[in-house]
Formats: sequence, C-alpha cells, structure tokens
Amino acid sequence: MSARSLRASLVTLILGAATVLGLAQPASAAGDNYVALGDSYSSGVGAGSYTSESGACQRSTKAYPQLWASANAPSSFKFVACSGATTSSVSSGQLGSLSSATTLVSVTAGGNDVGFADVMQTCVLQSEATCVSRVNTAVSQIQNYLPGKLDSLYSGIRSRSPQAHVVVLGYPRFYKLSGTCIAGLTETERGAINDASNVLNGVLAKRAANAGFTFSSVVDEFTGHELCSGDAWLHSVTIPVSNSYHPKAVGQSSGYLPAFRSVA
Repeated sequence: MSARSLRASLVTLILGAATVLGLAQPASAAGDNYVALGDSYSSGVGAGSYTSESGACQRSTKAYPQLWASANAPSSFKFVACSGATTSSVSSGQLGSLSSATTLVSVTAGGNDVGFADVMQTCVLQSEATCVSRVNTAVSQIQNYLPGKLDSLYSGIRSRSPQAHVVVLGYPRFYKLSGTCIAGLTETERGAINDASNVLNGVLAKRAANAGFTFSSVVDEFTGHELCSGDAWLHSVTIPVSNSYHPKAVGQSSGYLPAFRSVA
C-alpha cells in the first residue's frame, strides 16, 4: 500500500470512528425547523445588538436562539420572542410561526404573568416588609394562577407542532447570598426573591413535564455569576431600566445557550 493510500484509509477509519462515537457534527441540526418563542429572556433584552426589525421586542443577535441557529444552521429559523411577553401574548402573537413542519421549539414564559418587573421595582423602592409581601403575592400567583396559563400555552404549541421537540427554559436565581454587594436590597429581600425563582422554576418544570416537553434549568450555569457574586452575568439596576435584572451578553452565551444546547 502506498503512503497516500495508507493516509486515505486512516482518514476514512478516523472519520468513521468519530461518527460512531458521536464526535462528528450532528447531522440532525441541519434538518431542524426551529422556532424561538418567549419573553425578554429569549429575545435577549440586556444583551444589546438588537435587530431593527424587532422594534420594541428587542431581539438580540447575541440572544441564545440566534447564537444556536448561527452555530447549527437549521433548515429554517423563526425568532419571534418579544420583550414583555406573557403566556397569553405568546399564545396570541407568536404561535402563528409554528407549523406541523416545526421540529424544534424553545420558549421562556411565566415571569411577566406574575409581575416580575413590579416585584423588582417594589423591592428596590419600598421597605423590606413591602418587598417580601409583594414577593409572597407573586409566589401565590405562581402556585395558583400560572399553572393553568402554562398548560394553555403548552397545549397551543403542541397542537400546532405535534412532532416538535419543545424546550422550556427556566430563569436564573438573581442573587448570591452573603455575596459582595454592600448596598441595595437586604439579605432577607434577596433570599425571598431567590426562593420565588425556585418556586417558579419548579412550576415550569412540572407543567413542561406534564405536556411532554423538556425543561432545562439555567440555575447551574448562572451559579457563581449571580448578582453580588463579583462576576455577575445579570444586570442590576441600570440604564436603560429595561436592561435591569436581565442577562448580559455573557449570560446568554455562557448561561442560556449551554442550557439550551445540552437538550436541543
């Protein structure tokens, strides 16, 4: 066998082994018809680089759906997530992008249904007691009001795209307790907000499982990068105010993207 033939044979063997072992680039991504639904955590508010066509929805080229699509080149990609979206507005304004040909869906929704922005505004501007009371009201809504809204949304997704692999992503815990923050919210307030996030993620995971969807938490990815960690991937109170308590670009690329990619 000539040296050239030997090299060719070795290359063939190596490529074949890589395919068997799952080391080669997956072929499935190229055939995916991917639709990205959801609220500001999916549209990429806080990451900057918003597309002009998205207007007030603030869809970012640095948001995890766009990053995943750019890396995997699916057959089609529809990015319709929108800042401020609730489960109802996702249902009424975004599900039209789904079809029976859709094979992959990502969605974040639920935070705005229970007044996420109002909770944070209350805690920043009001007393500790008022903050904790407002958080407790949100927790009650998460437990008693949100499940039905999620069920309705998930049912709508499944009816339009019965064969799609649907990934529901959660929300990060905002604060590292006993962290580096000197000013701002009290430790009691930070703990209450973290606990509410845990409850929200628990409800999202259960409703997703009941619908036959895949839930992917981002808590592990953001651990060590919460507010007060010294290396936060989330904005604190900032200008513009709409960026506050949203992932920075690094939170999308190193937090949400790996959480989605691991199950997509």
